[in-house]
Amino acid sequence: MTTELDTLLTALYVHIDDRLKTRRRRGRPPWLTDAELLTLAVAQAILGFHGEARWLRFAHAHLRGMFPYLPQRPGYNKRLRAALPLAKQMIRSLAADTDLWADRCWIVDSTPVECVRSRPAVLRSDLAGWAGYGYCHSHSRFYWGLKLHLICTPAGLPIAWALADPKVDERQVLMAICDLEPHLIAARPGLLILADKG
Repeated sequence: MTTELDTLLTALYVHIDDRLKTRRRRGRPPWLTDAELLTLAVAQAILGFHGEARWLRFAHAHLRGMFPYLPQRPGYNKRLRAALPLAKQMIRSLAADTDLWADRCWIVDSTPVECVRSRPAVLRSDLAGWAGYGYCHSHSRFYWGLKLHLICTPAGLPIAWALADPKVDERQVLMAICDLEPHLIAARPGLLILADKG
């Protein structure tokens, strides 16, 4: 397993490092480069570590040879949050390298994300004014929260997503996603987008 993990991390690092635009930083260079940080973050997701503390314990025990410097949890979390735009760019780049990305058909669907159930909790929620009431036909009940809209390939590779008020029409959300990322549609002439009857 160690050899396979080393091969995976090396391939991830090479892919990420090749696609990162070199950024000049002021001051002292970081002990952990952006490419190394993003390699660690992607490996954490691929290997199924949901918590940062557990992942960093694993990395300190098993990955010292590949990463000479591994930060502690607060430093890792701070750097990862600051590198969120780069992480999004790299995840999209990794997805675009798969055969699934070139599929000429996309599927669009949505599902409710219930946030709270009681009326007092609705009034206290930080989502008040952004979330709203909606009706879930598949569960035959009302809920308060958001609606997750997902665009993916038939094999299940996510392309784009959005959280929206449940009262907003799904077609409007789809058009907003396409307006925010026009390069996704422009690169695929003849793309077929399938949605349910709603």
